[in-house]
Amino acid sequence: MSSGREPMTTDRTPAEPGKPTDETSSGPGEGAVDGPEDGGESAEAAEAPQPSTGRQRLVNGLWPPRLTRAQLIVALLLFGLGLGLAIQVRSTNESSVLRGARQEDLVRILDELDNRTERLHEEKQRLEKQQTELENSSDQAEEARKQTAQKERQLAVLAGTVAAQGPGITMKIDASGSAVESDMLLDAVQELRAAGAEAIQIGKVRVIASTYFSDVGGAVEIDGRKVTQPYVIKVIGKPEDLEPALNIPGGVVQSLEKEQATVSIERSEKIVVDALRSAKRPDYARSSSR
Repeated sequence: MSSGREPMTTDRTPAEPGKPTDETSSGPGEGAVDGPEDGGESAEAAEAPQPSTGRQRLVNGLWPPRLTRAQLIVALLLFGLGLGLAIQVRSTNESSVLRGARQEDLVRILDELDNRTERLHEEKQRLEKQQTELENSSDQAEEARKQTAQKERQLAVLAGTVAAQGPGITMKIDASGSAVESDMLLDAVQELRAAGAEAIQIGKVRVIASTYFSDVGGAVEIDGRKVTQPYVIKVIGKPEDLEPALNIPGGVVQSLEKEQATVSIERSEKIVVDALRSAKRPDYARSSSR
């Protein structure tokens, strides 16, 4: 006998071995799909460039350098100018002998400069006076001959062909056991000339414009003539100008004393310079006056 009801059937197909069912695939499958998507986002976030800092932007802007030709030329010019100024300042600081000088020494240096300026001014006035006398003289030829004779006597003193006397100083350098060489005597002569020396004699040698100094066998020779110690320098000029010129800081006297030499300077109202030089006739130069 049949009951009249049809048996209920379920539309389920048996699951294949190893294959998840729809129910199992819906839950865990969604998680399995979501997992790779999350991992991709993390990789993209890791690969994304980090924001650069201010230092990195500065380095990127400076290197590699992007300079135009004009900028490069300006940079080179500024570098050369700075280097030149640095060298000049350094050499000035190293060569300055006035650093640390006492007030008395600075005053003496200023006095020496004032004396030189005064001598140049007097020389200018003398030349202007001679020019005025020549222009206003009734007999210009006679006045010219008189000034020429006066100039000849002055030049003879400078050339060492005649003896001379007048106020001045006597400088004695005792260099026994010290290393006083010819260049130090030359420095003394140049300083004296700059201070207004009109006639100079070292030992028995007259110093003129063509005089030369040399070191031969541990001795000093002047114009080929050996000069013995102590070196005695007789100078005709204004004593008030000559002595301070030798005693300035870093000058001749201090340089000699550093070499363990003894220096003494004595002023006198009458200095006799009697060492003579023979007048030499020039080989090629002739007077152009007619």
